[in-house]
Amino acid sequence: MRRVEHVMGFPVSLRIDDACADEETADPVFALLREVDARFSPFLADSEVSRLDRGELRPDELSRDLVEVLGLCEEYRVASRGAFDVRLPGRGLDPCAVVKGWSVQRAAELPAAHGMRRFCLNAGGDVVTYGGPWRVGVRHPELADRLCAMLEITDGAVATSARYERGDHILDGRTGRPATGLLGVKVVAPSLTEADAMATAAFAMGTEGVAREGCEVFAVDAERGVLRTAGFPVAD
Repeated sequence: MRRVEHVMGFPVSLRIDDACADEETADPVFALLREVDARFSPFLADSEVSRLDRGELRPDELSRDLVEVLGLCEEYRVASRGAFDVRLPGRGLDPCAVVKGWSVQRAAELPAAHGMRRFCLNAGGDVVTYGGPWRVGVRHPELADRLCAMLEITDGAVATSARYERGDHILDGRTGRPATGLLGVKVVAPSLTEADAMATAAFAMGTEGVAREGCEVFAVDAERGVLRTAGFPVAD
């Protein structure tokens, strides 16, 4: 079973290899992502995030989910020593770097809860896999038709932060300026919640941010050098 929808501003594809899968298996996955977008998008005036940013909600009025997301944002702000920050001066609250991975990971857990054993959920290039192994390409940061490496992953997640699609869109919270120390970074972790947030945090930190316990990282720096942790699962 394969299905693709445009949700949260990017294409989301679900592939389930189990023979018993059908469209009803996929429905809750996309419904959850649409709900999260409506609740947490900073680009929607009536979202919970926008209302909080305008001061219309007290801390005790926040949903449990938003409290969890904001807690993760703070965790990565501290871990990156301020390089990753969803509250930059002169800008509104924007937790998208955490919300994306967090919500896609939650969505991926729904097919597993219904007995699916081999599937892949790809949200704009960030991937959650169950079963496997699955092969995931590491795109060259400057040549769109080339790969730097190929990795194999089973029951895990892969996330990417790079400049090649959206330019210098990731800011270093310590300076407020675009982070330019890396051309691209790919992170492998047990969950996309961690992989996606860590990819953004590592990119914001630059070459000093390519190592974190529990994650494996592949990065290309601005001088085209490759930085890779020892356990990054490169395929043969």
